[in-house]
Amino acid sequence: MIQRELLTEALHTAMSSGADFAEIYAERTKTNQVSMIDRRVEQVTDALLSGVGIRVFKGLRCVNASTTDLTRSGLIACAKRVADALGEGKEEVSIHLNERRFGDIHPIRIVPATALKQVKIDLVKEASDAAFAQGDRISQVAATLLDVDHEILIANSDGLLTSDRQIRTRMAVQAVASKPGENQTGSCSPGRRMGLELFEMIPPRSIGEKAACQALTMLDAEYCKAGTKTVAIENGFGGVIFHEACGHSLEATSVAINASQFAGKLGQQIANEKVTAVDDGTIPNAWGSINIDDEGTPSARNVLIENGILKSYMIDKLNGRRMGMAPTGNSRRQGYSFAPTSRMTNTFIENGPDKNEDIIASIEDGLYAKQMGGGSVNPLTGAFNFAVTEGYIIRNGKICEPVRGASLVGNGKEILMNIDMVGQNLETAQGMCGSSSGSIPTDVGQPLIRVSSITVGGR
Repeated sequence: MIQRELLTEALHTAMSSGADFAEIYAERTKTNQVSMIDRRVEQVTDALLSGVGIRVFKGLRCVNASTTDLTRSGLIACAKRVADALGEGKEEVSIHLNERRFGDIHPIRIVPATALKQVKIDLVKEASDAAFAQGDRISQVAATLLDVDHEILIANSDGLLTSDRQIRTRMAVQAVASKPGENQTGSCSPGRRMGLELFEMIPPRSIGEKAACQALTMLDAEYCKAGTKTVAIENGFGGVIFHEACGHSLEATSVAINASQFAGKLGQQIANEKVTAVDDGTIPNAWGSINIDDEGTPSARNVLIENGILKSYMIDKLNGRRMGMAPTGNSRRQGYSFAPTSRMTNTFIENGPDKNEDIIASIEDGLYAKQMGGGSVNPLTGAFNFAVTEGYIIRNGKICEPVRGASLVGNGKEILMNIDMVGQNLETAQGMCGSSSGSIPTDVGQPLIRVSSITVGGR
């Protein structure tokens, strides 16, 4: 992307006002999207984004700037901006860039960019047709196929020069079921760090069917009654509660400034002893996996909570300085125009000791949250509110009639202690996580779990 000599010159310029660390992040991202709404192709787009972000540290001070001008004059001007913003000072440094290659454990068999547009349109059509085929009450279907080819190059004043290429593919289907005076929506959106071979593993028709069936089930459901209940939360996207209510509070972004409910709690029990939680960016072909983070640190498997004990945080370079701790391979950014910070990759609760059937059988009167939706969380307090997009009453240890309009309301600290049964069917689900460094791909996940007591919103 950029010649070594120019990278070295730009790093020297960035450090000319006394910085003790400088970093260049170059990006070239190609995005392709095919969208179909109600059997009509609405959008077939290709986009190319490229640019450079330059960052300097001086102690705990940080200055970041970016440019889309990749010429020598453009890069040097950007480097001079960060140097000038840092202020007066002078430090003679010697920078020798040594290229370091990290192994790629995410093989791609069918690179999406090599496929004809009609191939992608046919995949989207298969999903859309399958959704409509679930019955006359399916009134609307929107299906989208997205593939991203993301190339990055990182160089810094410590002499690191490295690069990575990340190809991701995802299909999202949203179906609307209707009857007089009533509409309900179902969705399904699997993705992987893979090419079009994803759809050999997950056929598009299954994506459309799942979205439509969820909408139809909820269309005939009664409203959930509010109250404090025992709740079984299903695997996969059920892990969004841990991600939002607990995971963000374990990122150094908040921990380093004591804006986290878990700051200063290393070595302490923060969850039920059955809970072990991990952030693992090394899982082959997982949606949130990375070979290196956006500072060039190799990705890793980080055990956050082990048998209820807080073991580690997710740490980037700058917040690592604040905390006196080493980076963990969790520094991420949406793109060159964002400053990186500590973020999750694939974050999930590990399998536990309990059989799934025993979890359901143990609940006399409660809620089975089969599919979770969006929500909100306060990272300082851990207070959260999440929608249950597909729920069922549990009565006398059996899953019974569907209910809609349910939500789970609680606090991150409380829910971790109240997870008293953990099943054995761990799965992950894909999402886009937004924070100060932009929107990034992450996996959330868990096996089936039981929360002994939680507030259920409803009617």
